[in-house]
Amino acid sequence: MKFLIDMNLGPLWVPFLANQGFEAVHWSTVGQPGAPDSEILDFAAANGWIVFTHDLDFGMLLAALGTNTPSVIQVRSQDVLPSAIGDVVLRAIRTAEPHLKAGALVTVDSFRHRIRLLPSALARNDPTLLANTDPAPLVNRYGLPAGNKLFLPAGKR
Repeated sequence: MKFLIDMNLGPLWVPFLANQGFEAVHWSTVGQPGAPDSEILDFAAANGWIVFTHDLDFGMLLAALGTNTPSVIQVRSQDVLPSAIGDVVLRAIRTAEPHLKAGALVTVDSFRHRIRLLPSALARNDPTLLANTDPAPLVNRYGLPAGNKLFLPAGKR
């Protein structure tokens, strides 16, 4: 698997992942440091990279685009150095490998990880996945897909 490390994670992740047998590159070596997230997603999708980020905006972008590529791993932790969370990230990668190859959003925190398959039900308007007998809208109080805790801001659950 190939990982594109976002600017909000340090270049230390490149050798860390490479030492585990993965191909990895930091965005600063292939793109403009101030590039919008959409440009990073486009680059990753076009070149077969999995985006590895600390930016929660990628999840919302994937839902809005409704595509199954690229896969994204997002870290939700205060300390994002490989020495602090590297083992947890590696466990998540190994567990989610088939899903990452098919298209997934994997969220990793200090204790666990969650996998969401792409494209999201909301983005592809799949009636079997969006079935709702409640007349209330299919969004939560933040205007995001209902029942999708993955997109809730930290501390707002």
